[in-house]
Amino acid sequence: MKLLEGKRALVTGVANRWSIATGIARKFHEHGADLALSYQGERVKDAVEKLAAELGGAAVFECDASSDDSLARLAGSLRSFGNLDVLVHCMAYANKEDLAGKVYETSRGGFALSLDVSAYSLIALVKALETQLNDGASIMALTYLGATQVVPNYNLMGIAKAALEASMRYLAFDLGERGIRVNAISAGPISTASSRQVGGISRILDVVPKISPLRRNVTIDDVGNAAVYLASDLSTSVTGDVHFVDSGYHVMGIPPPGAL
Repeated sequence: MKLLEGKRALVTGVANRWSIATGIARKFHEHGADLALSYQGERVKDAVEKLAAELGGAAVFECDASSDDSLARLAGSLRSFGNLDVLVHCMAYANKEDLAGKVYETSRGGFALSLDVSAYSLIALVKALETQLNDGASIMALTYLGATQVVPNYNLMGIAKAALEASMRYLAFDLGERGIRVNAISAGPISTASSRQVGGISRILDVVPKISPLRRNVTIDDVGNAAVYLASDLSTSVTGDVHFVDSGYHVMGIPPPGAL
C-alpha cells in the first residue's frame, strides 16, 4: 500500500545518499510521492542530481536557507512543481570549534550562525512557502535528544535544536487553523557526514545498542518510515509533537545492569 500516492513533497538539505534526508526521500518515493529535493552548494549538486534520477526523476533545486533571496528563488522555482503536501526541513550547521570544549566558549558569531541555519531556517522556509502549502499539509523537521538532555560535545547544536523544537510548536499553532501539521523527528545517532562532526560519535553509536530497549542503533530507513507516517493521512491529528525514532533510548534513566 502506497501511503503518499498523489502527494507532492519537498525534502530540503539533501547532501548525499547516506544522509537522513535521503532516507526520508527514498521512503517517500517508495510510497508514491512526487518528489522535489533541495541542496545547498555546488559541491553536492552532482550527487543530489544523481540521487534524484534514482528517485523517479525528482525535481532538484538549489537553496541556501540563510538567504531570503535564495528562499524567494526556491519559491519561484517550485511553482512549476506545484503546491506542496509535505515539507521536510533537514538543515543544521555549527562551526566545528563550537561542537567541542565548553559551551561558554561559544563565539557570538558562531551562536548566531548556528541558530540561523539550524532553527530560524524552519521559520524562514515556512514563511517563503506558506502560500504554496496545501491545506492539510504536513511539515516536519529533524531534531535530536541533545535538545533536551546534555550530550557531551553536541554543545551549541543542542541549543539550536531546542530552538528548532520550540519553533516547531509555535508554527504548529499558527498553521493549525489550515489543518497544517508541524512535527519533529528525534532520530537516534546515525553515522552521517554531519554527525561525524560531533566529537565522540563512535562512542555514542557503541553505547545506544547496550542501553536502548530495542538494543540496536537506528538507520536512515527507520527515520524514513516514521516520516512517511507523519506525511500521510494516518497522522492527520498529530501536530506539535517530537516523534522519537531512537530504539527507545530516550526513555532510559540509567543503563541496565551490566550494560556498560
